[in-house]
Amino acid sequence: MLLSQPIDDFRLAYDRHGDPAGSPVLLLHGWPGDRTDHAAVAERLAGTGYDVVVPDLRGFGQSDKHDRDPSEYYRAPAQARSVAGLLDELGVSAAVVGGYDIGGRVGLQLAVDRPDLARALVVTPPAPGVGRRVLDEHPIREFWYQSFHQLELARELIDGDVSRARAYLKHFWSHWSGPDYTVDDERLDHLAAVYGAPGAFVASIGWYRAASGMVARALAETEPDPADRIAVPTTFLWPEHDPLFPRAWSDRLDAFFADVTVVPVDGVGHFVPVEAPGVFADTIAAVAA
Repeated sequence: MLLSQPIDDFRLAYDRHGDPAGSPVLLLHGWPGDRTDHAAVAERLAGTGYDVVVPDLRGFGQSDKHDRDPSEYYRAPAQARSVAGLLDELGVSAAVVGGYDIGGRVGLQLAVDRPDLARALVVTPPAPGVGRRVLDEHPIREFWYQSFHQLELARELIDGDVSRARAYLKHFWSHWSGPDYTVDDERLDHLAAVYGAPGAFVASIGWYRAASGMVARALAETEPDPADRIAVPTTFLWPEHDPLFPRAWSDRLDAFFADVTVVPVDGVGHFVPVEAPGVFADTIAAVAA
């Protein structure tokens, strides 16, 4: 594990695998996970000569976790600043950026703010274009946790308690995954230790407290002018069994991206890099080639 130079007083913990002279790849994790979500993806890519950088985002894993205004320090632009700072520090540019969940959103932000750092994106939902469909009966039942994360009760009930963090995270890793995946005790114990440290859970939900969650973003989004669509070529790996993001929600991506492809990933749920690391790695390699 290495630590970056601070951006906004936040250092990112990261791993670097493979050949530093190889084609660069950046892998970004989601909630509720950390950089180890991409372990199998990184191993595959590093073994075939890629330069693979895998950080913990601000407030996650072993990265810094400051109790600060989420709207300033934990939103997508702030997360992307830290990631950009890490890549600049390492002398990496024109990387293929792979991300799922929050990591995908940060990747999209990086493509907007620093397109020199991202030559292609391979991400999973969430995606823009959902709009008010996020308030339909089924989605609103699934996104309850984003409202809960706004409450001080989230800190009082979970923060600093490893056993409660484990129980809370187990729900999502079980409910959001596909039918053939079962999260093992070793993984849950690792995530519980990371999220259960004092201040860690609150830092991890800073994203949602900054109105960066799916519901807030979907209700606030507007279609950009065609000239302002994300220009970096983007591939969405859209899983079959993610209860949060039905495939029907991929119908308006062309309004937000200049070059976008949707690849269905059958048999898996929300955690595509964990459930189907071969698919994730192979797609990145194909895009890089």
